[in-house]
Amino acid sequence: MTDNHLMWENLGMDVKTHDILCEVLPQAFGDVYLTQENRPNGMDYFNMVVGDIHGLRPAELIKLQEEEGKKVVGTFCIHVPDEVVFAAGGIATGLCSGSQFWVPGGEKVLPTATCPLIKASLGAHFDKTCPFFRICDLFVGETTCDGKKKAWEILSEDAEMYIMDIPQMKRPQDFKKWEEEIRNYITKIEEITGNKVTEESLKEAIVISNNKRKALQRLNNFRKLDNIPISGRDVLLIHQIAFYDDPTRFTEMVNKLCDELDKRKEEEVSVFEKGTKRILLTGTPLSIPNWKLHQIIENSGGAVICEEMCTGIRYCEALVDESGENIDEMVENLAERYLGHINCACFTPNKARIDDIIRLAKEYKADGVIDVNLKFCNIYDTEGYFVEKAMAEAGIPCIGIETDYTDEDAEQLKTRIGAFIEMLS
Repeated sequence: MTDNHLMWENLGMDVKTHDILCEVLPQAFGDVYLTQENRPNGMDYFNMVVGDIHGLRPAELIKLQEEEGKKVVGTFCIHVPDEVVFAAGGIATGLCSGSQFWVPGGEKVLPTATCPLIKASLGAHFDKTCPFFRICDLFVGETTCDGKKKAWEILSEDAEMYIMDIPQMKRPQDFKKWEEEIRNYITKIEEITGNKVTEESLKEAIVISNNKRKALQRLNNFRKLDNIPISGRDVLLIHQIAFYDDPTRFTEMVNKLCDELDKRKEEEVSVFEKGTKRILLTGTPLSIPNWKLHQIIENSGGAVICEEMCTGIRYCEALVDESGENIDEMVENLAERYLGHINCACFTPNKARIDDIIRLAKEYKADGVIDVNLKFCNIYDTEGYFVEKAMAEAGIPCIGIETDYTDEDAEQLKTRIGAFIEMLS
């Protein structure tokens, strides 16, 4: 028995079913990532993380729990501030699930007409086939959509849940409400960890998180170049790993990769052929291991140069103001960043997201925009009306795509995306 199998058994996982996922994932990863040519050497670290995604990091988390008394807090959304957990000496980890493997388990407790991300999250928990769900001392949900709100009620029957109520508008009173939500969250995390959030610890946590964002910003800036030194699918993978990895180590490894990309920039190295069409993706998040669209686009003559998504620019573009000197000022700065600078489709009105897409299309010199919607995600599906209308008015070619985690629509997507990229020529 491998060390991983023993760890999974000790976590109470369904190891036999989980082994099926372990058999499929390496092949899928190899097909999408290891078939690429001229990849940066710095991707080796991120390959290693994904190659043992249910072994290395979970073992590290368990060790920190057992030897240092650390508490692990699992989150599902980028609106929830990791800084609070770090400031209380805890560990924050993402729990969004992007595999069809978990969807049937979610459908045991959720309607079929629920988005696959929510179904996969609950399936991973209730089927006991994801170690991160078994390790967490607390799950933190949020109210970004009705599907999630009701899913958290179901999840709370079997796990300790804490819910943050995100305002649906961005008026002055909404920022005040979000500040209060963050203060309440601090109280809850102090209770879970047994540690006090101090001015010093919160300031340090803000700097740690900002450093991670700055590294990702540095990485994304290489995609603005005419000679793009790294593929879109590799950058997507790095963004996905950002939700799980130790923040300080992750920052170091991203910056190490960027040092290599600096040399590629000087030598005008590109992983794409000259004339490859530049595609900006916008819409619902692409949680690990959802790599389908990037693979199709980049195998169809396109280069994904930016994601206006939670697993992309939204995660890292805005920093938290580091000038706060006391808890109240720092909470205010956190609220400004986590409410004011994340333009999820849950907000109304949401013109700022449309402005973001147009701005990013210009900054990254996009030839076209693909608006992605996970099936049954009503808020992004409805907002697609405004996205496509605004792109038409701005003269930016755009198509809307609805998909899920299966490969059943792969051939149809190849045809549509291929035709769109050809049209751009």
